[in-house]
Amino acid sequence: MTAPLHEPTAEAAPSAAEEAAVATAGAKAVQGRSLGRIAWERLKRDKLALTGGVVVLVLVVVALLAPVLTNLLGQDPNEYHENLIDPLFGTPTGSLGGISGDHLLGVEPVNGRDIFARILYGARISLLVGFLSAVVAVILGTVLGILAGFFGGWVDSVISRVMDGLLAFPQLLFIIALVSVMPSELLGLSGSSVRVFVMIVVIGFFGWPYIGRVVRGQTLSLREREYVEAARSLGAGQMYILFKELLPNLVAPIVVYTTMMIPTNILTEAALSFLGVGVKPPTASWGQMLSSAIDYYESDPMYMVVPGVAIFITVLAFNLFGDGVRDALDPKGSR
Repeated sequence: MTAPLHEPTAEAAPSAAEEAAVATAGAKAVQGRSLGRIAWERLKRDKLALTGGVVVLVLVVVALLAPVLTNLLGQDPNEYHENLIDPLFGTPTGSLGGISGDHLLGVEPVNGRDIFARILYGARISLLVGFLSAVVAVILGTVLGILAGFFGGWVDSVISRVMDGLLAFPQLLFIIALVSVMPSELLGLSGSSVRVFVMIVVIGFFGWPYIGRVVRGQTLSLREREYVEAARSLGAGQMYILFKELLPNLVAPIVVYTTMMIPTNILTEAALSFLGVGVKPPTASWGQMLSSAIDYYESDPMYMVVPGVAIFITVLAFNLFGDGVRDALDPKGSR
């Protein structure tokens, strides 16, 4: 019997470095991801939402730096340039509403104020009212909604009836009536600051029932979950369950609804300024500019187009970003 041509060789044992690499790869394969990381990865894949978020960030920065930007351009939002106005028709000289190197978006009819500077300062009013009124609504809606959903009984009945009454109340008419009787000075504020303060408080107060109903419904569902029952069985108090067990699980719907509420508040502020009950002249406001542009929409259409486009872009950016955040935070979503 002949011997085999090739003797079988023993398989080389893996080195320590190879074993460490395999262990590291296995650890990475089973590494978990937090909910925040999952949401961010979903949001990154949504190009429209990211574009909306970038536009929102740019608007906020531009509004904060409005005085710096206007100074760099050598413009004042309240400075008149009557030499740029046609004395016969009261409209800007030149084409497209007086657009030039000095006045990037033209000038206003009659007085010749720089539109670009006023758009920047108008963004401050719109975003200030939009953000702060949303904060007021979120605080009230979250607190009252979670109390109604968690305690139930007469607490739920009282808060729910209050929400129903506020939802049926004519908010716009109330703000118009309230602003018209407000004093010129209030709590150390004067002029347009009083009206801005009133708009923030009233819009936020009438906005909380919307988010309150969402939070109440989510709380009714969450209070029956196993982890809440486990906390109760371990002797946790009601405040601990509210703030440590329920509230963290309500962050996602609250964030989503807040991003949807801000553009609605911006439109409400623009509508109030358009109706003449917003900020007082000469304070710049997009709605106020649209109201003034009605008399010149034929002779100077750019005066109406510019603030209208500013409102459109702002609201669209917030809505796109809000849609993306909602999809990213949805645990059942596949995006």
